[in-house]
Amino acid sequence: MPNNSEANIATADALTLLLHNQHAICAAIEEVTKWLAENGVGSVVANATAAMATLDANAQGITDAIMRLRQS
Repeated sequence: MPNNSEANIATADALTLLLHNQHAICAAIEEVTKWLAENGVGSVVANATAAMATLDANAQGITDAIMRLRQS
């Protein structure tokens, strides 16, 4: 069984990969949202914008957790 430090590093590494995925998903949603706005589908834009806000808020929490794990 790995010691706590090794487990923290592995967890932080996994969270970092998930955070990178989250940033990529947000970028993709942003591109689709831009296209929707330019093509008159404003009703969907608000939902996509809300989804991006959620991704951004959660990204900060994940970043904070990663930093705590790496410092312990």
